[in-house]
Amino acid sequence: MDYVPSISIITATWNAERFLPSLVESLRNQTDKNFDWVIADGGSTDKTLELLNDVGDLTLEVDSQPDFGIYDALNRAVRGLVSDYYLVVGADDYLEPDAIDNYRKAAIDANGPDLVAAAVRIDHTIVLPKAGWGWYYGMGGESSCHSVGLLIKYSLHDEFGLYSRKYPITADQLFIKTVLRNQGSIVRCGFLAGEFATDGASGGDEWGMITELFRVQVKTERWLLVQLLLLFIRCLKCYLRGVIRRVTK
Repeated sequence: MDYVPSISIITATWNAERFLPSLVESLRNQTDKNFDWVIADGGSTDKTLELLNDVGDLTLEVDSQPDFGIYDALNRAVRGLVSDYYLVVGADDYLEPDAIDNYRKAAIDANGPDLVAAAVRIDHTIVLPKAGWGWYYGMGGESSCHSVGLLIKYSLHDEFGLYSRKYPITADQLFIKTVLRNQGSIVRCGFLAGEFATDGASGGDEWGMITELFRVQVKTERWLLVQLLLLFIRCLKCYLRGVIRRVTK
């Protein structure tokens, strides 16, 4: 029998009622509907759970309980998976109609790679998967955006563990870069998977993102002096952006 990998979509939610209708619609519009959707909710107090309970036409599993942030929620979802691959999609993201179809075809054509990277639209710009720039961009310099843009083989967590709670903003970067540094296989594709929203933790905490990215880069790259120089440049740019924002208010 031909290899046909199973796919799950996992989403971490918390008071996401205003975002979810768009995501639900994009999942309903998938040309390949052979997937299940696992939601790890952090104990929403708005109508998130009510909205999800009304979704009767998708294979859906919802677990709601207090958590310690997005990676704690994702770990909870990952632990319960039974599929070959999973795709992280944020509550405020959306997928192109052929996203699941393209991901599955790519995994089949490449004979079950560890990762399948696709193009993602970010702030109206289409960003293609990269290779060879991990020393500069981090995870995005070697693959694609963790949410929407990266199909991940579940069995990788058996070898490399779950997402680290020591990195509340960049645990995805550490996990994916660790996989690739240990000869993990990846296929980079040109199809557009969907749109990644930039209002999450990494987009809202610029200083936190800079410092955590530096920690990840030190653990996964060889040249400490290069990373120190890049840290200085990023901090300087962040400081200058702050000055400009204050001046132009």
